[in-house]
Formats: sequence, structure tokens, C-alpha cells
Amino acid sequence: MIAIYNQVGLGDVLMLVLGPNPEREDIQKKGDVVRIADRESGELSGFNLFNVEDKLGLADERGQVNLSADQVAKINEMIKAAGFNDTLEVPKPKLTIGYVEEVSEHPDSDHLHVTKTRVDADHTLQIVSGSPNMREGIKVVVAQPGAMMPSGEIIWDGELRGVPSAGMIVSGRELHLPGAPDRPGALVLPDDFGEVGDAFDFEKAQNLYRDGLIDTNY
Repeated sequence: MIAIYNQVGLGDVLMLVLGPNPEREDIQKKGDVVRIADRESGELSGFNLFNVEDKLGLADERGQVNLSADQVAKINEMIKAAGFNDTLEVPKPKLTIGYVEEVSEHPDSDHLHVTKTRVDADHTLQIVSGSPNMREGIKVVVAQPGAMMPSGEIIWDGELRGVPSAGMIVSGRELHLPGAPDRPGALVLPDDFGEVGDAFDFEKAQNLYRDGLIDTNY
């Protein structure tokens, strides 16, 4: 779940993104709650919640919001009070540290790689990557499906030349890190940066390139 709030740009509305925008939307509005789903499958894709600043304490928020358990509980109260039966859970980090366990060649490309990348103790994703420095045994930053990038782009499951890819292994450039080279290439993290499954720490990463901790010779 991605939560977005910007009172200046959007008004007092909290946008909750739960899935890709459906081609045909089923939109239901009850009071201050708008529920959005796929008209064909019925799958829930999001909510828009109005007049939430005071209820959720969002006055100082701009952009993506990291919701607390208390805020999610209040959101669920709003959804139930409006007459909907959905229950939302506290979102887990989607931009995380991963470990590339396997790399194989893409069957239909001379520059893409198919990786098996572990994103926590018991969860491995197949991710297709075009990074020229991709190899086994490295720590990387993974944008899992449902992650929002600094650019505002949302990453979902997809395919690259016919091979499924569950998210993306990202570069320092895509993370807007100071000093990152302006070219493709995965951000290969130092071994002691964090543990697999940890949320990526933007503040800790600000000087990675400036301090010469990242190999850019690829």
C-alpha cells in the first residue's frame, strides 16, 4: 500500500494505492471515502479519503506518507463507517535491501539478466535486470512490487521480453543519491550497510558515492 498526501497540490485527500490502475474502474463514493476497484475482476486498487488532516495528523506531510499502525487503524474505522467491508494492513517497506543469489542470461536478450534475489529470510524474487554490473553475491536495493521511487514512479510486477520480473533492482541514479553516475548500473551496497530485508535507509546512503564506498568502474 502506497499512501500519498499533498494538501497544497491535491487538497485534504489521502490517496491509497493498492494496485495498478485498472483499465475499467468501479468507483464507489460514500461520504468522505472513495473506493476504487477493477470493474472486471473486482480486485481492489485503492482508496481516496477526504477531510483527513485532523483525523490522521497529516498537516506537515508532502508526498509519500509512512503510515503508523494507529493511522491505519483510524483509516480502517473511516472505511467501515462509510459502509465498506475492506480492512487495510500496516504497509511493509517495499524499497529494501536484497541479495542476488543467482544470475542467468535472458533467453531473448544479449544484455538482460534474470536474477533470483532474496528480499528477506524466506522470500526470493525473480527480477530481470539490465545492469552491466549485475553478478551473484552482491547486496542491492530492490524496488519490490508496490514500491514508489523518488521520481514518483510506482513499480509493479511486469515482464521484460517475455520473462516475468517481480520488481526492479535499482541504481543510485534512480534513488537520486548525490554523486551517483548518470548511467545504468545497480547500486551495489557495502556488506555492512544493512541486512537483507531491511528498509533502504536514504539518510545513511547520502554519502556512499562521495566517500568512495561504491564501485563505479563497470
